[in-house]
Amino acid sequence: MKKILLVVHQETSDPGLIGQVLRELKYELDIRCPALGGDLPVTMDEHEGAIIFGGPMSANDEHSLPFIRTELDLLSVVLAAEKPYLGVCLGAQMLAKVLGARVAPHPNGILEIGYVPILPTVEGADFLAPITHVYHWHKEGFELPQDAVLLAEGETFTNQAFRYGETAYGVQFHPEITKQMIDLWTTKAGDQLVLPGAQPYEEHIVGHDRYGATVESWLRQFLQHWLNHPQVTTTSSR
Repeated sequence: MKKILLVVHQETSDPGLIGQVLRELKYELDIRCPALGGDLPVTMDEHEGAIIFGGPMSANDEHSLPFIRTELDLLSVVLAAEKPYLGVCLGAQMLAKVLGARVAPHPNGILEIGYVPILPTVEGADFLAPITHVYHWHKEGFELPQDAVLLAEGETFTNQAFRYGETAYGVQFHPEITKQMIDLWTTKAGDQLVLPGAQPYEEHIVGHDRYGATVESWLRQFLQHWLNHPQVTTTSSR
């Protein structure tokens, strides 16, 4: 069975819908957590692609958190091997950093937490359709790396999605989110819901009910395209 490398950052991390769709596409999920002492492969020979998910740490923490340096080094390996890469939130910021772009908090201290509107660029119209709102939970954003293609923009954090080369993608948002994950995140980090830019729990649920199915449909199509996989017919299980 073909394997996809999934890098997570907490004991309770869950690949959510991304993991579900990859399993439906008959991929084995090789889930690693360097933050808890797990190792990472030194080559991509045994994996069809790699995904780095989000986490509360920063892509700039490589000096205080050695596993961040390890993950940044892995990204260089993935890019050199020209294997498909998807960076989700922190994973997108890491991709931007490896490519020489700046990662930093919003200058006014604003966060994005909850469902937030995004707009496709001209280059990203096919990539993003038909999404209008996506789920966020982050305090940092990234500049667009040199030679990358901006695919989506937002009002608070301008750069929301980009592509580098043909198979490396970074998205600032969380397409893997499920209702159960929203409940867990808002419980574990409920203190953040009062920070500037954060939405109250009720708005998270309203947003998920309104936009979640559209994001899931997009995610299924995107992952098939990203892995150059034949389309399969599946049923939603949000």
